[in-house]
Amino acid sequence: MATTDATPGELESDAGLTTAELGAWRGLLRVHASLMKALDAELEAAHGLALTSYEVLLQLAEAPERKMRMCDLADSVLLSRSGMSRLVDRLERDGLLTRAACAADARGSYAVLTAEGLARLEAARPTHHEGVRRRFLAHFGDEDLAQLARYWQRVLDAGASA
Repeated sequence: MATTDATPGELESDAGLTTAELGAWRGLLRVHASLMKALDAELEAAHGLALTSYEVLLQLAEAPERKMRMCDLADSVLLSRSGMSRLVDRLERDGLLTRAACAADARGSYAVLTAEGLARLEAARPTHHEGVRRRFLAHFGDEDLAQLARYWQRVLDAGASA
């Protein structure tokens, strides 16, 4: 139980986290949600492309032969396999990617970026980059950004070793 002479960083909430811990955690969640919502809205308005669709197209554009196995693509954009399947269905209907059979695994398939998908990605990229700069990067100096990158890597490394 916290005492009345404790500093704010030492006070425990009902969740068992200090005020500072809760502030850091909730801040991360609020900032992430706010940024994703705003960046998604910008891409939708300017290019008719959801942020998750942009991420799928980006992953495919950066992949060898502009194709990825569906399971790897789902992991790279943090979607469930069923969610990825539905998204790929929509992107395929829009002509932004196609599916191809996987010769090594009859149950597996590839998502393959089309020329139209690459063109749509390239058209949307400046909008997305400008939004990221304006809504996030502009609030930090170069050293701040380098430090943030180190912090994120620290968390990722700890998760990978767990």
